[in-house]
Amino acid sequence: MTGEFVIDIRNLTKRFGELVAVDHVALKVRRGEVFGFLGPNGSGKTTTIRMICGLLTPDEGEGTCLGYDVLTQSAEIQRRIGYMTQKFSLYEDLSIQENLLFIARMYQMKDPAALVEDTLDRLALTARRRQLAGNLSGGWKQRLALGACMLHEPDLLLLDEPTAGVDPKARRDFWDQIHLLATSGITVLVSTHYMDEAERCHRLAYLANGRLLATGTGPELIEQSGLATWRLAGSGVEAVSDQLKAMPGVETVTAFGTRLHISGADHAALEKTIASLRGRADLTMEQVQPGLEDVFIHFLSDAKEAA
Repeated sequence: MTGEFVIDIRNLTKRFGELVAVDHVALKVRRGEVFGFLGPNGSGKTTTIRMICGLLTPDEGEGTCLGYDVLTQSAEIQRRIGYMTQKFSLYEDLSIQENLLFIARMYQMKDPAALVEDTLDRLALTARRRQLAGNLSGGWKQRLALGACMLHEPDLLLLDEPTAGVDPKARRDFWDQIHLLATSGITVLVSTHYMDEAERCHRLAYLANGRLLATGTGPELIEQSGLATWRLAGSGVEAVSDQLKAMPGVETVTAFGTRLHISGADHAALEKTIASLRGRADLTMEQVQPGLEDVFIHFLSDAKEAA
């Protein structure tokens, strides 16, 4: 494998009948990077991942993955990646150890027993080695699936919403593992709905309606959005929430517990709207840095208008 980019795709497009699931997506992912793939359900994330790893053939476009052509060398790509799907796909009537041994033998790994022992130890699965996979909680299933992806020592991990339905502690442990892998030179492309996970990625891409809307680091995406954001707190937030949605300069009003985030790209109009509330004793307000959640709600709103 040569070159700086592990993934380099251009104008990748996939249609299912009249539906354009992925619409001319271009993406570059560097070696050793944890790259976050964000977007609502049906945005094209999974379809794009499957085209990158050769499980789906694009209708248009070109590119490489690990230096291999995504159109003509899918077999070579699949030997060198680990792909973790949204749905747990290992054998539920086999134990953790049996699942890993089966996969190691399927890949014809040298000394599969020793390899499995090392994986069990590295992912703290040794004490549960004889537990049936079907009896595991979501977090332990996820850890087993990651171990299975890593047995053949891939250069690239493709993780499709790997932490959906997993508790916060298990999600944090999983991400600690991801960053350990990245420090060893493994590249990770991970799709997620969680903003705290997005903040742990080196760079991000946001898809909606099959189109790539923005890409960059978290701070770069915030700057690209052009948003100004104000935070309102106090006993009066519920009373003004609906009122704010119809006021000048306001694009989104998002509740965060007992606070509201009001965002818009027209800074002057938004400031006038906020100024009109300053006389209220039941409200406090301050301008804050937009968060990734503010930015992605803004992108999604723009995409809905365009559609």
